[in-house]
Amino acid sequence: MTDKPVPQALERIETMPLGIVVERRRGVTAWADWSWRPVSVIPGAGPVEPSGRLLMEGDGWSHSHAATLTLELFRTDTEGYRLNLSQDPPRLWVVMRPGGDGEELVPFTVTASAHEGEGYQIGADVVETVPMPAELIALVRDFVEQHHVDVPFHKRERKRHFEKEEGRR
Repeated sequence: MTDKPVPQALERIETMPLGIVVERRRGVTAWADWSWRPVSVIPGAGPVEPSGRLLMEGDGWSHSHAATLTLELFRTDTEGYRLNLSQDPPRLWVVMRPGGDGEELVPFTVTASAHEGEGYQIGADVVETVPMPAELIALVRDFVEQHHVDVPFHKRERKRHFEKEEGRR
């Protein structure tokens, strides 16, 4: 009797901490003194205390490590990841919400799924994309190759609400 190696169980969820780098820029309108937008991510970043640690600044702008969020890859969302990887360049969607003072925007969540990113665009959240770093592209591509299963499309038949009557179309 030969012993065959036991295949390892596939992980349903893959996670990676991402530092979210946010640019704060002097506003150009009378309605807002400042504007915030994510500009990049730091793969594998640790927690940031206090939030908003300054990384670099210039005249009227600054970049800060605003938060560290967890990117989660789910086996059930590989179609959204595949769609994202087909884009040039692949990107991450960063969702931001108003902070405690209502003026500042703070990162809320990050996703690599094109479907989930699009879903957050409906509503009051501010959703911006940033380029996906090469090491994340490799992680997402490996995850999709390991977990994606094509689901064939089945058209549903409409159920008739009423039986056909004589003389009725």
